[in-house]
Formats: sequence, structure tokens, C-alpha cells
Amino acid sequence: MKLHDLAPPKGSARPRRRVARGIAGKGGKTAGRGTKGQKARGQIPLGFEGGQLPLMQRIPKLRGFNNPFRVEYTPVNLDSLISLGISEISVETMVSSGLVRKNSLVKILGRGEVNSAINVSAHAFSSSAEAAIVAAGGSVVKIPMPFGHGRPPARGNALTNR
Repeated sequence: MKLHDLAPPKGSARPRRRVARGIAGKGGKTAGRGTKGQKARGQIPLGFEGGQLPLMQRIPKLRGFNNPFRVEYTPVNLDSLISLGISEISVETMVSSGLVRKNSLVKILGRGEVNSAINVSAHAFSSSAEAAIVAAGGSVVKIPMPFGHGRPPARGNALTNR
């Protein structure tokens, strides 16, 4: 027996009753729904809670908080830097090799082992990455943040700036 040979037993599959086709037959007029009331009507709207204010109207429209001073880095692991095979690594060399996109802030993370001395310049370093690079005889240079990233400089007191 195959899947296409399957069929319901004879007489068990009956056609569905077509109600509300006039008052002559069974299921005419009110179509078996009784008279009036919510169950006699068409369809209850999605999310309807019986007249109570629905959940979707009770919850606030704007959720959460977006920190305007958030600094987002592009992570680059040590094993990716070692695979480049060069000793002087800057953000420009990472962009040209396709590791990061142009104008992105780079943070070096500590996955992978450093066997030879490499000089890396990036915007931020994890403590494990910095320790691994220095232990291998390399150097770490932190690039200052470009304008527009991070918290703006303090303006001072308005009364003293007159």
C-alpha cells in the first residue's frame, strides 16, 4: 500500500452541510446559530477581549530605550589578524583586507594565539588580546575616537561661560 492508495472507509466521508440556503431545508434562516447574540454574528475581531480594553491598546507604543551615546565596535579576533601574515596592522590594512568596513570602530578580541611580534593599532582592545600581543613581543596602539562617536565633550556651566 502506498500513500496515494489511502482513502477513508466507504460512507464515512460525508459532504459538509451547506447551511443558510433558505428556510426550506435544515439549517435555514439562522443557520443553526440561534437568535441574536455574539455567537450569531459574523466574526469576533482578532484580539477582542469581551469589551475590556485589548492588550494591544494597553501596552505603550514605544518600547525600550536607545542610548544616543552607544559606541558600537566591529570585533576582530587575533586569529584573523595572524591570518593576514603581516606584522604592522592598522585599521586601514584591515579595511583593505576585507576584515572590517570603512569608517567602522574596531575592537581587537583575544581568540587565537600570537606566536610572532605584531604591532596592532585599533580603537579598543580586550584585556586578553592586549596581554597576548604584548606577551608575544608586539605593541598595542589605541587610536583616539573620531568626532561623533561617544559622549560629546562637557560644555561647562552656563553661568561661567558668559
